[in-house]
Amino acid sequence: MDLMRLQYFVAVAEAGSFSRAAATLHMSQPALSRQVLLLEEEVGQRLLDRTGRGAQPTESGLALLAHARGIFDLAERARVDMRERQLSPRGRLTVGLPPRVAHVLTADLVERFHDQFPDAAVTVVEGLSIRLREWLVAGRVDVAILFDPPHSPQLQQETLVREPLVLISVQPLPKKMRLAEVAQRALVMPSGPNALRQLLEQHTRPKGLPLKLVAEVDSVQTVLSLVARGVADTVLPVSATRAWNYPQPLHVAAIHAPAMRNRLTLAAPTARPATRLTRFASQVLRELVAAHFNGMSPPDP
Repeated sequence: MDLMRLQYFVAVAEAGSFSRAAATLHMSQPALSRQVLLLEEEVGQRLLDRTGRGAQPTESGLALLAHARGIFDLAERARVDMRERQLSPRGRLTVGLPPRVAHVLTADLVERFHDQFPDAAVTVVEGLSIRLREWLVAGRVDVAILFDPPHSPQLQQETLVREPLVLISVQPLPKKMRLAEVAQRALVMPSGPNALRQLLEQHTRPKGLPLKLVAEVDSVQTVLSLVARGVADTVLPVSATRAWNYPQPLHVAAIHAPAMRNRLTLAAPTARPATRLTRFASQVLRELVAAHFNGMSPPDP
């Protein structure tokens, strides 16, 4: 059914006259009559009784008039809903964060997102960077923070901060240590798929420096607890020292020859256009990462 012709019919039925409806619609009366006639041919029924005093809906016309008003009411509600969505979008946004980042950023991210978009929902999922990267490509996550992701044409990537890696211990340490010296110490580290572990081994393997691993533990907080007990040392980004909440004094050594820095990256799928929700979440993540992870450096030599 032609909705424009339906609109012309409603105008005539409500005005009670072709001439008055034509004036309201800013069209000629013959053109309006022709459009209503085409609608009657389309539905196979006479919709208006034409008299010298005007035009009145037939029984079929009254039925169609009720349908038409419902259709146009739905269209208006859809228009209002679209306008409201533009002002305050609805829907759900899924953000992926590595556990160490999630522990620091999630509360602020959710609070600011809810304040800006009260009709939308945000889901924060935690996982290793390698898993979050897979979820981004698969469409399960809209935007994520990743540690040291490889380049991919399927992802838009923006480096937010580069953090120096440091040796952490409860034993006294010099201000600086060569990587060869670090490799000789007993270490507790995350297991293989972890981006930090991969970054460390990218520097030690070519130099023939095997790591002396006492244990492999994926949780950074658990790694720090083992360090606090004196089980072993660890290598972590310098911001991880903020999570130290143990009575034992913390000792930190900058690593050099070579120095190493991990890369904290904001990533989103290239296949999906950005929305107001993703743009806002991305900007909040930039600001929160800058506030919590920027400006940290290892101890001065």
